[in-house]
Amino acid sequence: MDDSYVTFLVLGVLLVAVDGQLIYHSGQRYLRKAYEPAEAAAMMRLATVLFHLVVLGLLALVSIIDVHTGDPVKDVVVKLGVVLLLLALCHAVTMAILSRIRERQLQRQLADEMAEEHRIYEERHSHIAEPQVIEQRQPYS
Repeated sequence: MDDSYVTFLVLGVLLVAVDGQLIYHSGQRYLRKAYEPAEAAAMMRLATVLFHLVVLGLLALVSIIDVHTGDPVKDVVVKLGVVLLLLALCHAVTMAILSRIRERQLQRQLADEMAEEHRIYEERHSHIAEPQVIEQRQPYS
């Protein structure tokens, strides 16, 4: 196996692992505002596994592309550049998905809180707003 190929794979896997850990830890704190800590951790584990699978798959595909710059070091740099761009794209997509999940949960919580406040208000004021029957006078025939 070519040394530049192994170098590329080692550096690529290292970059993916580091970014995945950053996403996991930061995302877990980010989701805690909307979810309980255990739920946030579980969701982030699932999201991180998906992130790793997608990016490692892309890394594997990029690894088989032949780049011929005339210098093995430049070949590795070109491939790592492509991997970094794909990694950035996957990172951005993951952040957008987490943001959407968080916002939906916060909207649900707000709707539940408003419904509960409305229910309490209705219970407190139900005796005041009892329907009153107004006698209607019959017109003289």
